[in-house]
Amino acid sequence: MITVQNLQKFFGEKKAVDIENYEIRDGEMIGLVGNNGAGKTTFFRLVVDLLKADRGQVLIDGVDVSTNEDWKAQTGAFIDDGFLIDYLTPEEFFYFIGKVYGLKKEDVDERLAGYERFMNGEVLGQKKYIRNYSAGNKQKIGIISAMLHHPKLLILDEPFNFLDPSSQSIIKHLLKRYNEEIGATVLISSHNLNHTVDVCPRIALLENGQIIRDIANIDNSAEAELEQYFNIAEES
Repeated sequence: MITVQNLQKFFGEKKAVDIENYEIRDGEMIGLVGNNGAGKTTFFRLVVDLLKADRGQVLIDGVDVSTNEDWKAQTGAFIDDGFLIDYLTPEEFFYFIGKVYGLKKEDVDERLAGYERFMNGEVLGQKKYIRNYSAGNKQKIGIISAMLHHPKLLILDEPFNFLDPSSQSIIKHLLKRYNEEIGATVLISSHNLNHTVDVCPRIALLENGQIIRDIANIDNSAEAELEQYFNIAEES
């Protein structure tokens, strides 16, 4: 699904991403973890062609994302609330996203019904613009909009941010089910090690823009290794 080759991105003299080779297979669910500034968000922005690489390339199904747009139809992403159209209501936004991907209004309504528990009665029917919602509900709107057209590649940056504990638990279940039922490749980043380990069978640990460990997470086996790493990092 995704192949990274000699990928580099600089901001001034700072090397934000430096990944020589990395492959993500179809249907994998991968969590990116790392401290602030490790390069997680920059990497995601390179994958969805929101940033131009200074060197190297990202391929989705063998296609360079910077030279071809075919991959967009099968990709859903929510990186920050800049992805939202905040002068629309959630309903208007969801219908707009649906229209972009060829979904009828009734199709959108049917798919939204699957997120009813996640929305918790706080998103639809409120008669207000997205800009007037709480950070947590904006996060829910963004996550749902990324999943609405059932993309084969789903990318979520810090999906647990701003969510209350119940919503965090629900989105973990939704992501696992989505991965299994759609067969989608799912990439998430998070500062929350416990949530990431609970959801992702494979963990990529980033430091200074590099993937320094690629961990197979069998029965949450990665948790101890990650906790040890971050404790050492805090002591040094």
